[in-house]
Amino acid sequence: MGLDITEAQKLWDPMPGWLDSASYGLPPRPAFEALQSALADWRVGRTSWRPWNDSTARARAAFAAMMGVAAQDVAVGATVSQMLAPVASSLPPGSRVVAPEEEFTSNLFPWAVSADLRTVPMDRLADAVDAGTRVVAFSLVQSADGRVAPIDDILAAARTHDALVCVDASQACGWLPVDASRFDVLVCGAYKWLMAPRGASYGYLSPRARAVSRPTAANWFAADDPFAAFYGPPLRLAEDARAFDLSPAWFCQVGAAPALELLNEIGVEAVHTYNTALAARFLTALDREPTGSAIVTVDVPGAEERLNAAGIRTSVRAGKVRASFHLYSTEDDVDQAVKALTG
Repeated sequence: MGLDITEAQKLWDPMPGWLDSASYGLPPRPAFEALQSALADWRVGRTSWRPWNDSTARARAAFAAMMGVAAQDVAVGATVSQMLAPVASSLPPGSRVVAPEEEFTSNLFPWAVSADLRTVPMDRLADAVDAGTRVVAFSLVQSADGRVAPIDDILAAARTHDALVCVDASQACGWLPVDASRFDVLVCGAYKWLMAPRGASYGYLSPRARAVSRPTAANWFAADDPFAAFYGPPLRLAEDARAFDLSPAWFCQVGAAPALELLNEIGVEAVHTYNTALAARFLTALDREPTGSAIVTVDVPGAEERLNAAGIRTSVRAGKVRASFHLYSTEDDVDQAVKALTG
C-alpha cells in the first residue's frame, strides 16, 4: 500500500502559490534535511565522503524502479545534454536525426553538433521517420506547453525503420507513469518533477544503445570497480550502463535519493491522478478543455502581471503563461490563480 497523498503532503513546506514545478520541484523534508546534514558534516570535516557517495546507488535504484528497468541499465550524470552526448557523438558522419521543431534545445543541440538534424512539427514527427532516419529524438512531455507526445505512433514508425528512439523525460518522470524499456535511451534531469537538487540526472541506456555509443566522459566512477580504479591504466570500464556514469555530484545525490524513494512510496500513478485533476480544475474554471497533462498554458491578457500581483509563481513560455501542478500544489493554489486571472 502506497503512502496516501494527503499524508505525503505533510512532508513539504511550500509557500502558497507555487505553480512552477516544470521549472524546478520543491524538495520533501527528508531530502532537504539529508542535504542539510551532509552540508553540516562537510563544513567541519565530520565524515568521509563515502556516505555521500552511497546516495548515488540509492538514487540509481529508485529511478530504475520508477522506470521499470534494471539498475544496471541506468547511468548517472549531471544534465540531459551531457547524458545524450555519448550517443550523439558516436553516430556515423551524416546520420539523420529527426526531432520536433518545438523541442527544448538540450535534446536538439547534442544532435545538431554531431549529425544531420531535421525538425518537423510534433504532430508530424512519426510521418517524418523513414529508411534514412538513424535517431528519433523527442520529449515525452513538451516543456513549452505540456503536450504529451504521441508515443505509440512514434515508436511504431521508429521500429519499422530500425531507428534509435532517444527521449527526454525531464518533464514527465515523477508525474507521468513511464516504462523506460520501450525506448533505446531515456534521460531525465531530476530537479523538476523528481524534486532533486539541480546537478543530478539519470538515464536508461538499453543494451542496443550502449553497443553503438562510446563513453566519452569515461572516469574512475565508470570503472568496473571504482574503488580499485583511482590510478593508472589499463582502461577497465563497467560492462553495463555504469560505463557512462559521471563522477557524481555528491550533495545532489544526497538530496535526490530520499526524494525519489518517497515518490516510489507514494506511487507515480497516484501523483498522476492528483496532478492532472488540479490541472483540469484550473482549465475548466477558465472555460478551457483539460488536456490530461500536469503542465498547461493559458493566453490571458496581462496574465503574468495578474498572477505575480496575487503571489502566484508560474513561468512564461512561448508567449503564454505556463502553470504546472505537483503533489504539493493544492486546490486553494488553483483557485487563487483562477481568481487572479478572472477577477
